[in-house]
Amino acid sequence: MNTSLAGVLFEPARAPRGPLAERLLHVDREARSFVDHPFARLPSLLRPGDLVVVNDAATLPASLRLTNHDAEIRLLARESDGTFRAVLFGAGDFRTRTEDRSPPPRLERGAVLSFGELFASVVSVDLDEPRLLRVRFDRDARELVEALYRVGKVVQYAYVERPLELWDVQNRYASRPWAFEPPSAGRPLTIGVLGELRAHGVALAAVTHAAGLSSTGSSSLDRRLPLPEQSDIPIETVRAVEAAKERGGRVVAVGTTVVRALEGRALESPRLSAGRNETSLVIAPGFRPRIVDGLLTGLHEPGTSHFALLEAFAERALLVRALEHASRLGYLEHEFGDSCLVLPGAPNAPNRMAE
Repeated sequence: MNTSLAGVLFEPARAPRGPLAERLLHVDREARSFVDHPFARLPSLLRPGDLVVVNDAATLPASLRLTNHDAEIRLLARESDGTFRAVLFGAGDFRTRTEDRSPPPRLERGAVLSFGELFASVVSVDLDEPRLLRVRFDRDARELVEALYRVGKVVQYAYVERPLELWDVQNRYASRPWAFEPPSAGRPLTIGVLGELRAHGVALAAVTHAAGLSSTGSSSLDRRLPLPEQSDIPIETVRAVEAAKERGGRVVAVGTTVVRALEGRALESPRLSAGRNETSLVIAPGFRPRIVDGLLTGLHEPGTSHFALLEAFAERALLVRALEHASRLGYLEHEFGDSCLVLPGAPNAPNRMAE
């Protein structure tokens, strides 16, 4: 379905597209300008010495159909005690919009959920949102992940035309299965583009961040998203960030999850540090990033939490003008859509050397 806010009208991308079919809108807050490019030109928009940080979380099949109820749960987040937050949906599948799904059965604490060979028990039910559950599976670690891959399906929405396969939502550099929806900003980064970035003198690094659901079908529950999410920042990434800053390079996050992981960790101490962390950081207008200088992301309309995060990197008026321009040109949105690079400074401008 089309979405329209603040004069912005986008069509969703309804299926995965071929390599480098996407377009890229570069928004430069310093020049107060925006320019259209094919996505393949991304390396030329960065400078030697810049650092690109990706989220290398692989995407789990986080949609689970109950066999003892006409219902579905979608995993949302993993807690530190090994339980999972999950959202309960009524009868239907992805072909029905989440907001149009029938009401699910009301489950109580202690209820047993069957997914064929896999079972879970309801540990708690949210007092304000009874569709928001905390569940514990009957196995853990590798056994649980293997079972999820056997019985689960990819989380998807009604604007997608066909059932998605797991490989449709995996980035080329995906590693640990942490994400419940794909960290889709990195999807257009082919091996060829990554190689060109390196050849251009751009450094690459990764964090692992457990991206959660983007929509639940409930406006009140959606307002609580994103819930706290787990992330892991390797020491190599910390060193890469420090090296980029020292040489005057810019740190470019691929996706909002990378921004949350890095900036959430940076709030805990004077310097960015390595290790696992849970962040509840929600970035909004007025937030001043300490680590990230720019962001590669999808198209996010005004009024969404993702758009609010963009306002930490460019002023609202410029972003709205850029999105209105993109909508007139037919840019596509959502996880298979086109991309936006919000990054200050012309590509060929000299780096400012650290003093």
